[in-house]
Amino acid sequence: MVVAVQEKYDRLSSVMNEKLRRRWAACEAIAMGRGGIPAVSQATGVSQTTIRRGIREINEEMPRLAEEIAGQRIRRPGGGRRRSTEIDKTLQSDLERLVESTTRGDPTSPLLWTCKSTRRLADELTSLGHPISHMTVARMLTKMNYSLQANRKTKEGADHPDRDAQFQHISKKVRAFQCRRQPVISVDTKKKEIIGDFKNGGREWHPQGSPPQVRVHDFRDKELGIAIPYGVYDATQNEGWVSVGIDHDTAQFATASIWRWWRSMGSRVYPKAKQLLITADAGGSNGSRLRLWKLCIQELADDLGLKVTVCHFPPGTSKWNKIEHRMFCHITENWRGQPRISRAVIVNLIGNTKTRHGLRINAELDEGRYEKGIKVSEEELAAIKIRKDQFHGDWNYTICPR
Repeated sequence: MVVAVQEKYDRLSSVMNEKLRRRWAACEAIAMGRGGIPAVSQATGVSQTTIRRGIREINEEMPRLAEEIAGQRIRRPGGGRRRSTEIDKTLQSDLERLVESTTRGDPTSPLLWTCKSTRRLADELTSLGHPISHMTVARMLTKMNYSLQANRKTKEGADHPDRDAQFQHISKKVRAFQCRRQPVISVDTKKKEIIGDFKNGGREWHPQGSPPQVRVHDFRDKELGIAIPYGVYDATQNEGWVSVGIDHDTAQFATASIWRWWRSMGSRVYPKAKQLLITADAGGSNGSRLRLWKLCIQELADDLGLKVTVCHFPPGTSKWNKIEHRMFCHITENWRGQPRISRAVIVNLIGNTKTRHGLRINAELDEGRYEKGIKVSEEELAAIKIRKDQFHGDWNYTICPR
């Protein structure tokens, strides 16, 4: 640092007078911080007393000089380079037309089906007779209140006319079961995950310059396969269970996961339970129209000796299922940035997910094989001891043990 100051002083000293030399040395001392005054004095030969005087002058006079200079104009009003939009009157309107989500002009515009980057917009504007750089385009977009935006999932499609009524029905059922101290669970399948050293979104702390190395392409490893996490969330106890399957996401796998939850967690918390309420999505392995799901629930009711009530959320409203924002979101946060290189890693990452509000999750690997495409005959369907609710019996029903 002292050598650098000495080099600068040697270059500048010949063009500085005494006052400027004193204030320059003071600025260098201030920039260096503690110990700066003796260091600058040693490098330049300017006494420490002189440097301190320069610091006082800067602190006392410079604010006043700055105010005087601020009120003085160097250029006359209107001087300087004119803005592109002032020179080219149609530039703004042409840019607005290009960045609109829907075209009001030529429907065959080449930008309709391409990524609207600033460079591509600049090229298109240039072809329209507006020579412009991509940096100018970026500044114009900012002034037009445009910014880089990602897609946001907000559209749910057409709402079912009984959507709100079903929400209220589920809410009443949940409260009624909880008041009677009967178990209430929310179930769903989390997104399937490929196992191996693949990139996983998010970031984790690592030594600088040493990020985990993963594969370039996310092609499934035939030996490691996939992981299918099926979750069971106890809304009353704020506890969860996840069975990590390795075969297929079927109704048999779903009910096997519920059975595992009851064996490991539910039966201990609800030893006197006589009923079980399940809230589930309308589709997937626990879909409301799936015959196999109802047959498997019947087998589950027979095995547990419980009346099992099922309430399905209306189509397109799966995000309202408690398990989505009470459990799965925390699992995703816990394993962010960590390649899921093995089944054991996935099970451990899920099982070690906790929150400050007391969420606790148990996880277990399910190595069972679950056949796809199983057909349920009319005789098997008729043997199910099902009682449908008066309100939307296709969404709300109870299956009793046989």
